[in-house]
Amino acid sequence: MKRVLGIGNALTDMLVNLSDDKVLERYGIARGSMSLVDSRLQSEVSKAVAGRPYSLSLGGSADNTIRAMARLGAEVGFIGKVGRDTTGDFFEQALENLGIRPVIFRGESRSGKCVSLISPDGERTMLTHLGAALELKAEEISDSIFAGYDCLYIEGYLVQDHALISSVARRAKECGLQVAIDLASFNVVEENLDFLRSLVESYVDIVFANEDEARVFTGESEPINALQYISERCSLAVVKIGMKGALIKQGEQVVHVGIMAAAKRVDTTGAGDFYAAGFLYGLTEGLDLRQCGTIGAVTAGKVIEIVGTTLSDEAWDDIFKYVNRVKTERYLF
Repeated sequence: MKRVLGIGNALTDMLVNLSDDKVLERYGIARGSMSLVDSRLQSEVSKAVAGRPYSLSLGGSADNTIRAMARLGAEVGFIGKVGRDTTGDFFEQALENLGIRPVIFRGESRSGKCVSLISPDGERTMLTHLGAALELKAEEISDSIFAGYDCLYIEGYLVQDHALISSVARRAKECGLQVAIDLASFNVVEENLDFLRSLVESYVDIVFANEDEARVFTGESEPINALQYISERCSLAVVKIGMKGALIKQGEQVVHVGIMAAAKRVDTTGAGDFYAAGFLYGLTEGLDLRQCGTIGAVTAGKVIEIVGTTLSDEAWDDIFKYVNRVKTERYLF
């Protein structure tokens, strides 16, 4: 695996720091979930948190992963759809500036937005209005787009369109690519369980899941049992178990990798995306499972120290130091 092509919802993130979780309770929003909402509810919640500190950045799960991989030095591309507006222009230009090959389609709706509500302990709850991202269709994506890539990385949030996600996974496999997927959110898995299980068994080579997603996907309460269930249905399974690190299984090999302790847990937005970025980057470099998991832990550990997913040059310098150590010394923890 050398080159990775991501596909996902092209979104702009509005990151809001909450003083408490009252707004989640008021609107009956499950803490830590990702919910697809209409523009009305998203606007209501935005008004309810007006005055709280916030920031704007490029968003979308797969886009976060692909941007982080590009920063690490991997050759990557991204497929998505935005509106015919200045937000869409900004999104596409930002990808090009990062050296990412953009395959960006334009829709009739406004560009999508995600309001990410960050609880005092760093837990994030996302309200997403997909806008133009929802208009991306399988027939727009020609096989020629897959040329030159070795892996298609799919964000689980695309599951709102079963036809799209199954078509691109099938055609990527037919074009000789490996297929990787991040299961995205426990409620997304719960609402699309049969479809996701069928997708993984039919087309997916690599699965990333956190503990809650793995439990819902497999019906197993113990992470090691969930890991086994997933590994029987794909080539490589990764189950992230929070502060305990991650369990990784490929064939008969099982590896446990711990976490890199964050200086301060500020915002978990993008932690899973950055973990996948570090792990997949390791695969593009031909590293072993423990090295891949360690780099994933490093990138995830750094992104939770800030609000949002845009790391400073200094943070990236720290990441590169760790990555170089992993390549030469093999393991950090």
